[in-house]
Amino acid sequence: MRTTTPDPSKSLWWMVERQTRRPRTGEARFAAYLEEIAAVLGDVRRAASARAYCTGLLLPGERKSVEPMAARIEPGRVQAKHQSMHHVVAKAEWDDAALLRAVREQALPAIERHGPVRYWIVDDTAFPKQGEHSVGVARQYCGQLGKQDNCQVAVSLSVANDQASLPIAYRLYLPEAWAEDPARRAKAGVPEAIGFETKTAIALGQLRRAREADIPLGVVLGDAGYGDESDFRAGVAELDLHYVLGLRSGTSVWPPGRAAAGRRRGSGAARSISRCR
Repeated sequence: MRTTTPDPSKSLWWMVERQTRRPRTGEARFAAYLEEIAAVLGDVRRAASARAYCTGLLLPGERKSVEPMAARIEPGRVQAKHQSMHHVVAKAEWDDAALLRAVREQALPAIERHGPVRYWIVDDTAFPKQGEHSVGVARQYCGQLGKQDNCQVAVSLSVANDQASLPIAYRLYLPEAWAEDPARRAKAGVPEAIGFETKTAIALGQLRRAREADIPLGVVLGDAGYGDESDFRAGVAELDLHYVLGLRSGTSVWPPGRAAAGRRRGSGAARSISRCR
């Protein structure tokens, strides 16, 4: 009986080829994703802390503030881990637009495998807060609670199809009282370049930058907080975007070709009203 000895080099090549063709586990894909987005942070230690922070957000546990997350990630070095993670979140300088761009480059192709982008969703999200020191915190409408309360608010733009959505722009709303308080701004570290802007103005800026970045187009969707403002609707139209926006029941509308009902002529208090389309 004749036997042959397997060629070790061929066996090794077969194993490597099999490994490369094997689908990556969720853990491996998450690690690769973090590598890509952490790369834009520049500093190696900063990138390591960012990876730890993102990992902590996904670990079990109700509290997602830095200290309890540090305790879950490195129980034996809680203080040191807390300091490094807190530094990257609260003190280190990095470009949030570059980070969101890196996220978009990773996530958008995966979304488009399930269909083209169909919608650009404008929205604002509130985060209830107990204290008064977090940037932008104020007594304002909080969607999570369904009433006026102490909270922060962020304006976002997301692209979506029928399967998934992805935030591509995100900015904290700075109330006018905050914007005009130098001492409060300095204590919280608000950059001088950041001034007061309405939520609709922030959203229009996000839409404009998305157009400049050649993001796949979609119909702009938003609730009545955006749809009721004629300047916002006009701004969206100027960007050559179609929109479907909510309107409150008290908002006046009229068909194309007709003058604005109720518009007062000859009055210094009169203001131009754009047609709701």
